[in-house]
Order: sequence, then structure tokens, then C-alpha cells
Amino acid sequence: MSALKRFLIALPLVVAPALIVAAPGEIKLATLVPANTSWHKALLDMGNTWNKDTGGRVTLTVYPGGTQGDESTTIKKMRPGIDQLQASFLTAAGLADLDEAFNVFAMPFFFESDQEEIAVEKKLTPLLEQKLQAKGYHLLAWGTGGWVQVFSKKPLRTLADVKNAKLFTTKGADKWLQWYVANGFHPVALLPSDIPAQLKLSTGLIDTAPNPPYLAMNLQIFRDAKYMLDLHIAPLTAAMIISNTAWNRISAEDRPKVTAAAQALEARVRAEAPVQDAESVKQMAARGLQVITLDPKAAAEFRAAATQLLATMRGSMVPADVFDMAVQERDALRKSKGK
Repeated sequence: MSALKRFLIALPLVVAPALIVAAPGEIKLATLVPANTSWHKALLDMGNTWNKDTGGRVTLTVYPGGTQGDESTTIKKMRPGIDQLQASFLTAAGLADLDEAFNVFAMPFFFESDQEEIAVEKKLTPLLEQKLQAKGYHLLAWGTGGWVQVFSKKPLRTLADVKNAKLFTTKGADKWLQWYVANGFHPVALLPSDIPAQLKLSTGLIDTAPNPPYLAMNLQIFRDAKYMLDLHIAPLTAAMIISNTAWNRISAEDRPKVTAAAQALEARVRAEAPVQDAESVKQMAARGLQVITLDPKAAAEFRAAATQLLATMRGSMVPADVFDMAVQERDALRKSKGK
């Protein structure tokens, strides 16, 4: 066999690895976000932007509605060596599976406004990015699902009422489950997609489901949980992360484009959340939802009791240094506004 013929036979074996390395970056992203919601559509639009702006070098497949399992399972599927998923859009409770510092965003009654949550988020982002990097993940963008309200099958007017309820909590967030039990609540861990079926049953596992109004309307929770306690419990903070393995496969040229589209998604969901929550409450009320608004005294008593619960989180649910940084930043914003 001539030298030329041997070279031509061997050439595909040499070129093939280069072709694999240079192939488009396929990103598979899982999330609990229900299909066909505004959040799901925003993710799909972001994927279209990735594909367009990178000339097809970076593509996105979205698995919504917990189809890949709970958030803990999603994270496991992103680990090096497994790589079944490359990205996820996780709630703060899910992110806490990577580092408990993220629990700071899920603490009940810690924030009173979006501005406070954003200020604390901005302050903590450099620290949280470092924590994620140490675990093998890159932070692409933040997000929000609106403010969590309490939807229930019977009227709830006090913290004692909430404690006595069979309370939905997110499956996979085991530390939160333990905290609820330790503080006298009766939590039941489920996927969000399980909520409607359980509420329909007279002997269902839950009778109360904290959720943002938009999600409550989307899942039709209000049809069986006809009461909403009008207290902004906490913002449903979320973040989009990608494994370092997948991030490193994206070229230096394409990374800014991927990041820009992710941050555009962040801006979009932040702008949409308050509008869609307000409209959702209006629509649900027109269909039979009863909104329970506490008088100022009852609301103050509720928040005072909840503040005592917050104190139990410092050093247990949230690292003390992170808790203190969040308090300092939140209170500085309040002081600047004369509160």
C-alpha cells in the first residue's frame, strides 16, 4: 500500500476528534417550571437566541415541569461524569442543595419588596458565584417567579392555622422539610405538578399550597384551594446554572452571547412577575377565590411570630456570615428609604 493511500485511510481518524470537539454545544436544561407558562416560554426564547446568535454552535433543549425529577435529582444529573443534563433553572431551595447560602432567599418574611431581594442578591452574587464554581457550576442569571402567597382549602388567619395545615413543600429540599417539622409545621414533600391532584382529594396529602398567584392560576390550584392568605411570604427566587464542563465547551466568542441572552431572560421575568401575579389574583377572584386580608394588628402579630422563626435559621439553615450580610444590606436599603 502506498504512503499516500495509508494517509488517506488514516485521515478520518485524525479529523474525527476535531469534528467532535468543534460540534455545536448542546445544552439540556431541566426545571420545575410548568410547560407553557411565561417562564417556560422565556426559556424557549432564550434558546432560540442562543441558536441564532451563535450560528447554531450553542443549542438548548428545555425539560419543564419536573420531568427530569426533583431539583436534587436534576443537580445529580449535571455532575461531571454523568452529564445527562448541562443546565438547570432552580429555585432557591433547590440551589441550597449545592450550598445552604441560597436559603437566604427563601426565608419567610425576610424581604418586604423586590428591591430588597435584588439588593441582597447583588451584594451576595460574587460570593455565591465562588461557591458555585467550587462545586463545578457557573451562574448564568437570576430569576423570579413572583411572591409566594398561601392558598388553602379552608381559611387561614394566623400562624397557628398555617402550622396546623398539611403544607406543601418542594420535594428534594430535605433540610427545609426538617426545619418545618422542627418548628411545628406539618409539611408534605411533593413536586409542584402533584399539587392539583392532591388538593382535589378529600383525603389528599396536602390542604395548603404556598405558591405565587400566577402559578396557582396556571395549575388551577384555586379551584380546590379557594382561600388565599394575602401575605407576601417570600419571593420565589431562582437562578440558572450551567455545569463548568458544559460552559468550558462553549467558545470564548460565544460565552458573552449566551450570558447576554440569559440576563435578558432575567430582566424579562422580573418585569413580568408583578404584572402577571396581580392579574392572576384578579382573575381567580372573579372565579371564586376568596382573598383573606388581615387587619394591621393581626398582620403585625403574624409577622412578629414569623420573625422569631427567622432567628432559628441563622447558622442552621443559612450560614451566619451570609445571614448577617443579607440583614446588613436589607436594612441599609430600608434606612435609605426612611424605614
